[in-house]
Amino acid sequence: MAMKRSQNQSRSRRRGDGELFSMSFLDVICCGFGAMLLLVLLSKSDVVGGAVNIDAVKNLLASLSAEKKRNAENEAAHAQLLAQTRRLEAHIKEAGVSEARHTDIQQRLATLRAQAQALKTQVDALKRHNARARDRELTKVVEVGGIPVGDSEYVIFIVDTSGSMQNLWGRVMDELENVLDIHPQVKGFQIMNDNGVYLISAYAGKWMFDTPRRRKSVLATMQNWTSLSNSSPVKGLETALKTYAKRTKNLAIYVFGDDYSGGSYDAVLDPLDQLNRNPITGKPIARIHAIGFLHAVHATDRFATLMREVTHRNRGAFVGLKLN
Repeated sequence: MAMKRSQNQSRSRRRGDGELFSMSFLDVICCGFGAMLLLVLLSKSDVVGGAVNIDAVKNLLASLSAEKKRNAENEAAHAQLLAQTRRLEAHIKEAGVSEARHTDIQQRLATLRAQAQALKTQVDALKRHNARARDRELTKVVEVGGIPVGDSEYVIFIVDTSGSMQNLWGRVMDELENVLDIHPQVKGFQIMNDNGVYLISAYAGKWMFDTPRRRKSVLATMQNWTSLSNSSPVKGLETALKTYAKRTKNLAIYVFGDDYSGGSYDAVLDPLDQLNRNPITGKPIARIHAIGFLHAVHATDRFATLMREVTHRNRGAFVGLKLN
């Protein structure tokens, strides 16, 4: 039995030594050629004669790089365009808001203009009403003791300083202060005697501005005032009218006296009318009032007769004070 196995092994070795290629080797070779054939088919023209075309690879890489660069540039341009689009949209939106705001402002401005016009109309109407009321007040003169004083802004006193008046000077001072009191506030005042001599020469042709202190000072100065007089108010009236009437509105003149030593009344009245007339309206410029101090003893009516006519022609009033 052992002999038989040994013979079989010997025969097998001899048969194997005679076969150059075994089945396993052929399989490997076929697989290798198959792989090479597959590579050739897949690489097409990139493999020439079994070698890789380097230039083609370089060109391909360069093309890929350029394409990538172009894509990056396109993406950057797209991003920039998108940003510009967003900014433009923001501007358009802001412009729309601004336009709406502008429209709103224009509407408000139109409303304010309408309100201003309505207010101006009301103010103009009020001004006209006040002007008419003021005109009525100017024509409606308030009378104190029979003397109209409502429209007097400037006041002149013409005082007889003759001996007969000096004898009752205290009464004269009282009445002058009373007249000042019915004019609580004037723009200016002046005092002169019947001959046209000023109480305070420094204010000749001017106005003394009205203040409580000034009034007190002037009355104190007047207490001891003595000046030559001819007992006729004509010269004082002429001086006052020539100096102040033409350049002063709302002027009142008060004449204090007890006698008239002149002659004809007409010789006095006509010149006074010419001096105190507005050349345009023909109306008196100044109101002329008079206060007569009528003595009980040796009384005369010449001053009263003259001044009643003067005051009547010049929108004034005459007040006679009968003295005991």
